[in-house]
Amino acid sequence: MVDITHKISTLRSATAMATVKVSLSETIEAIAKNLVPKGNVLEMAKTAGLFAVKNTHLSIPDCHPLPIEYTAVAYEIKDLTIDILFTVKTVYKTGVEVEAMHGASIVALTMYDMLKPIDKNIEISTIKLVEKKGGKSSYKNKFRDALTAAVFVCSDSIFAGDKEDRSGKVIVEKLESYGVETAHYEIIPDEVDFIQDRTKKFVQENQLVIFTGGTGLSPRDVTPEALEPLLENRIPGIEEAIRNYGQDRMPYAMLSRSVAGTIGDSLVLALPGSVNGARESMDAVFPHVLHIFHILKGSNHDAK
Repeated sequence: MVDITHKISTLRSATAMATVKVSLSETIEAIAKNLVPKGNVLEMAKTAGLFAVKNTHLSIPDCHPLPIEYTAVAYEIKDLTIDILFTVKTVYKTGVEVEAMHGASIVALTMYDMLKPIDKNIEISTIKLVEKKGGKSSYKNKFRDALTAAVFVCSDSIFAGDKEDRSGKVIVEKLESYGVETAHYEIIPDEVDFIQDRTKKFVQENQLVIFTGGTGLSPRDVTPEALEPLLENRIPGIEEAIRNYGQDRMPYAMLSRSVAGTIGDSLVLALPGSVNGARESMDAVFPHVLHIFHILKGSNHDAK
């Protein structure tokens, strides 16, 4: 199965459709008047679909078990055709398209099974996805000009050449995957003056200025102290999202002092210096955090 442990949970929904075509008008009349010998077709089929959608992962090998938090089944009858609309919702890390299509399919098969004694020419067709919402595809941010970033690694030992940087490189790779160009990458010591100097200079030229390292509790961890006086607007929501995401994966994440805020039209981030801490912090808020650049230009939260 695909690894989805790095994803964040969002509201996901999907609507699928299946079509059942009968051959006799008497079949439609029997359904409408609840005269089918096997019972109430619409209600029985709906019940079968509700059972099925909650067990999709038992039938489709690569589907993840997930909480089904809402389902709805609707029917549209036109002449000899019955359209089944099956909607599923969840708040989770992956979508529910297959679950919706599975539910619609089982509703159609149940109708076929119940109607075959009275109609020998029933067809099932057009099982398809009608609509899906949620996840990255629903929160794409498009920009006229490419976004650029400056990435700084705050570490005395790496600056001295005693260790090799890995966390900064992870951030650069992540930014590239989100379509953000890293215009500057530099290793600097854990010094307030260095951090503040780089911040003041590079917010003039880049939409993103990201520091990794110096967010812990040791005497040389001074990145938050260097940045906080410079920030015009602190953004606690970003900081909370980073720590909450990390805490779900590692119990020491609560000890990190990640910082997020704006200077002018630039977003400044201070992320943990460990490789996993940097990677998880990026996964926690990107690419959705890029929406901030629409907001800074005066757009509303629906703008993309």
